[in-house]
Amino acid sequence: MLSQEEFVASSSRYYVYAPSRNALEMFLYPLQCGHFTYEPGYRLVRESFDSFLLMYIRKGNLHLETEGRLQDAGKGQLVLLDCYTRHAYSTDTGLDCLWCHFDGVTARHWYQNIISRVGNVFSLPDPQPIVSKLTSIYDTFDTGDTVREPLLSKYLTDILTAILLYAPSDEKTNAHIGIAEKITAYISEHFTENLSVSQLASLAGLSDYHFIRIFKKQTGFTPHEYVLNTRMNMARYLLKNSELSVKDICFSAGFSCESVFCSAFKRMEGMTPAQYREHG
Repeated sequence: MLSQEEFVASSSRYYVYAPSRNALEMFLYPLQCGHFTYEPGYRLVRESFDSFLLMYIRKGNLHLETEGRLQDAGKGQLVLLDCYTRHAYSTDTGLDCLWCHFDGVTARHWYQNIISRVGNVFSLPDPQPIVSKLTSIYDTFDTGDTVREPLLSKYLTDILTAILLYAPSDEKTNAHIGIAEKITAYISEHFTENLSVSQLASLAGLSDYHFIRIFKKQTGFTPHEYVLNTRMNMARYLLKNSELSVKDICFSAGFSCESVFCSAFKRMEGMTPAQYREHG
């Protein structure tokens, strides 16, 4: 469809999509996408527009206001916005932009993870793979191709994954990401041992307080929760795939005693280890 907005060039096109119930329950999905040429003087202010917005700026400059912060974005940069909250953007130079409003069951988790690392405006060493996927989403509607929702979801997932993998972040954030990766790898190798927070914090070179805060920010779990989840995953596997007794599984998974294991298992699974095994 051709845009009718003021200060948007008449050649600008956009498309609106209504995802299926299956997509709503399973996928990331586009809601609107477009390729716009904004003229100098364009300004948009919205209190809410239920979606997330990804923009790639081909040329020109954008003034952005989101979450109470003012930022500028320019040629070759990407912008990621939570449009569920108040936001505004404008241009006094004109702007050529490829954009996509999207949502999905995991969209907010993607957004929060990306924003915590790179912010709302960022650059990639090579943005072309992302631009290519954004273009593929746009072309699906522009050319009238058959809409394959799993493929559109893959395009969006590939875009967000590339941002997480390749967007430069500040030195401090990079160091924190490295800490979480280092410690989770260590836990995976040593979860059957007696692991304390102080021991893990020492490996990370941090105080207990800062280690717990950074680890939870990067993984979503405290160190204790992560160790417990790793042990429980091992216990579940052994209960379903071995003939070991519950007592032997308890120690094989790194628990200190059978009563502690059974209590933790029932709290997390709602049933005893024996009942879990019987449920096949």
